[in-house]
Amino acid sequence: MNNRSLPLPCLLRSLHLPLNSSAQRMVPPKFSLLFWILLSSLVILLINYPVKCDDDEEDNLFLGINKYRASLNLKALSRNKNADCLAEKIADQFKKQPCTNSTGANTVPGTEPQFSNYPDLLTKCHLAISNTRDGSVMPACVPKLVPNLVLANFTKSLYSDNLNDTTYTGIGIGSEDNWIVVVLTTNTPAGNFAPYTSNGANLISRSGLIFCSVLFLVGNIFLL
Repeated sequence: MNNRSLPLPCLLRSLHLPLNSSAQRMVPPKFSLLFWILLSSLVILLINYPVKCDDDEEDNLFLGINKYRASLNLKALSRNKNADCLAEKIADQFKKQPCTNSTGANTVPGTEPQFSNYPDLLTKCHLAISNTRDGSVMPACVPKLVPNLVLANFTKSLYSDNLNDTTYTGIGIGSEDNWIVVVLTTNTPAGNFAPYTSNGANLISRSGLIFCSVLFLVGNIFLL
């Protein structure tokens, strides 16, 4: 028996495999198509679910407020995504204002800034005045949003009265630059921050877009 190795072309033919040159012509196009499909799907997911870099400050405050309420034997506040949205929009309105001794938690009651575009902010979050009336908006300005100072601005200020109130059952938090905004919600129709119908349609539209993208991806994989 000859122990000498067969040349590669002969070995491929004996195994009924395509030659290397043929494989090179066939594999790259399929791989390239699959790569671009996966990349497109990832981009769509990122567009629909953007990632915020300041979530840590908001999550820390959320945990801190609930620990504060627990120390008073009060029920924990649940996170309200619609209130999150409004808090984010309001924080964006504040972000260009500097921190002073009369802003945020130090604001004298009755002198809080009023936004003429408030109805527009509600609309952007698919909310209406009728189901946000009983809520409470509490902005605070803390340089660099140092966690312990941020929490103190809510638990050791006039805002603590709202945090001690059992009327409130939900919370939304948003931040921009040195500003962080807390929005408290209730479980009543006038303060539950429930979205109006078009928000449901928007959610279905987003889900449909993602579903179609995944379906397209799976279909193309089977066609390869």
